[in-house]
Amino acid sequence: MVSSGISATAQKIVYSEPEKEDTRRLDFEVVGKIGGNFLIYKNIRNRNWIAVLNTDMQQIAKVEQDYVPDNDRMINVDFFPYGDFAYMIYQYQKKNIVYCMVSKIGGNGEKIGEVIELDTTQVGFSANNKIYTVLTSEDKSQIGIFKINSKNKRMYAMTTILLNNKLEVQKKSRLSINMDERNDYLGDFQLDNEGDLVFCKFLRGNNDNINKAAFIIKPALSDELISKELNLEKTWLDEIHIKVDNYNKRYFITSFYYQEKRGNIEGFYFYVWDKVNKQPLIETTSVFSEELRKEAKGDAALKMAFNDYFIRNIITRRDGGFIIGSEAYYTTSRFNNWNRWNYLYGSPYMNSFNNYYYSPYYNNYWWNSRQGNSGQAVRYHADNIAVLSFDKNGQLEWNNVVGKSQFNDESDDQLSYQVMNTGDQLHFLFNQQERRNNLLSDFSVAPDGQVTRNPTLKNLDKGYEFMPKYAKQVSARQMIIPCMYRNYICFAKIEYN
Repeated sequence: MVSSGISATAQKIVYSEPEKEDTRRLDFEVVGKIGGNFLIYKNIRNRNWIAVLNTDMQQIAKVEQDYVPDNDRMINVDFFPYGDFAYMIYQYQKKNIVYCMVSKIGGNGEKIGEVIELDTTQVGFSANNKIYTVLTSEDKSQIGIFKINSKNKRMYAMTTILLNNKLEVQKKSRLSINMDERNDYLGDFQLDNEGDLVFCKFLRGNNDNINKAAFIIKPALSDELISKELNLEKTWLDEIHIKVDNYNKRYFITSFYYQEKRGNIEGFYFYVWDKVNKQPLIETTSVFSEELRKEAKGDAALKMAFNDYFIRNIITRRDGGFIIGSEAYYTTSRFNNWNRWNYLYGSPYMNSFNNYYYSPYYNNYWWNSRQGNSGQAVRYHADNIAVLSFDKNGQLEWNNVVGKSQFNDESDDQLSYQVMNTGDQLHFLFNQQERRNNLLSDFSVAPDGQVTRNPTLKNLDKGYEFMPKYAKQVSARQMIIPCMYRNYICFAKIEYN
């Protein structure tokens, strides 16, 4: 159910000027709002710099980060913004050593103090996969760094380093993880506000559904792993997601589920772990209704309505309830049929064994993935968004579908959506084709599930092509969205009153 009307939160948009170096080949990351300025990390042809934009999106500084190594040695960069500075944690290889380093960057884009070496790893040959994964807790009080050596396929060696937000080491652990089956995998690592690391281990044969899984807790200050098996009798899972509910001290685990191997998606599987009482609160499934399937299915058959959907967002509420956003995503080609399992598992898992180090993620530093479709005739599709709200017991409160139909033959840069959480509403921002132009649309979802299409954004100038999937919320009511303008990359600030 979509209504049209004026939202209580009017929005305005301001653009940065494109720089002559900021061509399509530019690699970038929105760092955040630091000391009142917006910081953007940029990289092109072995140059690394921070662009500093003021509140009017005018560039007031361009600061070279000349301590960062050349591109051919760089592996990955992560940014962790705080109020008046950001940590830049990067890894690079020199000879047969991979270094994990951190620098501190102020609101003027300048480096504060010296670069610090966090860890090193000796590798056998050239690495292009990241060795280290870096996480931060929701309140940013904890920073976790880990690496997993998978040389022994039966017994992975995991090293974890827990830092506080002053980069002081709280705990360094070396742990062994039994990998009993040939098709055992690890995934979705999360760090809570107390420094506990939680992740999942699952069995999935031949790019197939998951029929055996556990979630594992590594307490902040101990050298132990606590494993809890999920009860998956007559249930097959798709892709396991973990969300930390810090306010209620719970871990929320969910996935789409099937009643038979490679069947149709039936609904959501839920498992909620109570951290205080150390016991499961919920282990259940929620079946999608026929009414929801009719709204969500697009061109698919009713029973196959969710077979192209992927979970994109999990939002926890203080009352213990939670909201899940999922999106229909697939590709079409004359040469290859779309394969959900290859999309889910082909890239991050099958090819992640490099130097015997195991990376459980896609490389989330997006400049390594904006590659287009390599000249193949592939059409990317991103369609409807399903939003479902559940109470603390996993009972459905409401569901709704935000209708959209997007496709592109070159890449999926301008497809999909981003969520802006203003506290009173969730805003879903995505491109919609109108009169041959791609216009950035804003649909808001109220706490009762009512969907409103908001008026067109003020100052939505022609010629700007938005990439909302790479947008970043930088404050309670501000978001920075990258966009293309005449083949140059620039940035837009959306502000809600």
